[in-house]
Amino acid sequence: MKKLILSVFVLITTISLCAQPGQTKPATKPAVPKPALPVLKTMNDSASYAVGVSVANFYKQQGVKKLNTVLVSRAINDILGNKKPLIDDAAANTVMNNYMTMLQAEKSKSVIEAGEKFLAQNKLRPEVKTTASGLQYEVLTEGSGEKPTAADSVTCHYRGTFLDGKGFDNSYDRGQPITFALGGVIPGWTEGLQLMSVGSKYKFYIPYKLGYGAFDYMTIPGGSMLTFEVELLEVRKKVQ
Repeated sequence: MKKLILSVFVLITTISLCAQPGQTKPATKPAVPKPALPVLKTMNDSASYAVGVSVANFYKQQGVKKLNTVLVSRAINDILGNKKPLIDDAAANTVMNNYMTMLQAEKSKSVIEAGEKFLAQNKLRPEVKTTASGLQYEVLTEGSGEKPTAADSVTCHYRGTFLDGKGFDNSYDRGQPITFALGGVIPGWTEGLQLMSVGSKYKFYIPYKLGYGAFDYMTIPGGSMLTFEVELLEVRKKVQ
């Protein structure tokens, strides 16, 4: 009987010691965090935010990196609230055109300067001729056929490259020459091809003002000076 009481006492003492402070307790399950409340609670919230995303993405692609969002919000509230805006539609269009032109000018500045520097050096080469417009050309092969006028259409092969020599368009690679009206292409081509006779191959150095201008055009950065090797294959006279 005494042994039984002693065993019970030892068991109770052991349990008591295990429960003392500082001793390891059995692991407990971590608390599960409550899910955050949705930011966009209604369809109107979602549509409103989607409008902002659409507008911001559009102008970001146009080169706009910073806007006063307080004034953007005010303009939206003024228009949707039928309040008189600070500027009317005509003035807003003028402002945006001027602003986008300014941004493009800043973006194209280094490209324009690089092209102008190249042309200034290139014109010093004896084999390069420069017209009054600023077009530069080099005769690679002189043909003996007829010359086109601005009213005609022509068929030609060509290879277009940027200032760094990287190609951007090439009819030879496509295996098919191109036919087009001389009045429907960039000014540098309209002028340059009229200098050529059928069978000729020229190299044109076209300033951006005679090319695609200061604004980006597809894969051509705004302000790009372009080089074209052009082979005139045929002249199609305009039918009177």
